[in-house]
Amino acid sequence: MAVNFNETSDDRGSASDVVELAALAGGLAHEIRNPLSVFSLNLDLLIEDFAEPDTPRDRRVLQRLKLLESECGHLERILNDFLQFVRAGSLELVPTDLNAVVLEFIEFYRPQTAESKLDISPHLDANLPLVNLDQRLFRQVLINLAQNARQAMPDGGVLELQTHRQENRVVLDVIDTGRGMDEKTQAKMFDAFYSTKSAGSGLGLPTVRRVVEAHGGKITCASALGRGTQFTIELPIAETPP
Repeated sequence: MAVNFNETSDDRGSASDVVELAALAGGLAHEIRNPLSVFSLNLDLLIEDFAEPDTPRDRRVLQRLKLLESECGHLERILNDFLQFVRAGSLELVPTDLNAVVLEFIEFYRPQTAESKLDISPHLDANLPLVNLDQRLFRQVLINLAQNARQAMPDGGVLELQTHRQENRVVLDVIDTGRGMDEKTQAKMFDAFYSTKSAGSGLGLPTVRRVVEAHGGKITCASALGRGTQFTIELPIAETPP
């Protein structure tokens, strides 16, 4: 069942509430990570002991140990995604050139697109005004959207990042030529813990929306099965420093 943690401008709460929630989440993560690390370490040692199984029983044991190791890694990813989701409302805003952030991200992400036979194509407005950004968190937005696009194009395709100005907003379009989403998925994709992937945490796109809305922006999506998906992010222009 999807759990909706999305907030509106009326019930978002104060910055101190966000900081307190992030601190609580960090403490909870620490309490979970300690026993999880011990569990993972002992699994590694057991896998080493059964690295060369001699009997069918040993081979079955090794297979089960590797399954447990995989699940530990999955739990670690869920934990990290949850921390990003909770902390997404706590921003350090700086007037920033969005184009520079996009180009820096492309250089960082290009090796992964090469491995997946993707062509990443920027179309950036040269006269873009500044926006107030927390660059670390907004980079996570780009990573999450790019990962989502890459998973939608398992056989390769094109990922476009376009920027332009629209009245008093700066707009970023992230467009892929992937398999697209049906209406049911589009209706639930921003709900926390909803995922169509067996190994997904269901927090990638909810984190994206949480970060964008914390910047005073909004995100929308248009998608069609077999034709691809376009996410559109609108951010207010930085008329004055935050």
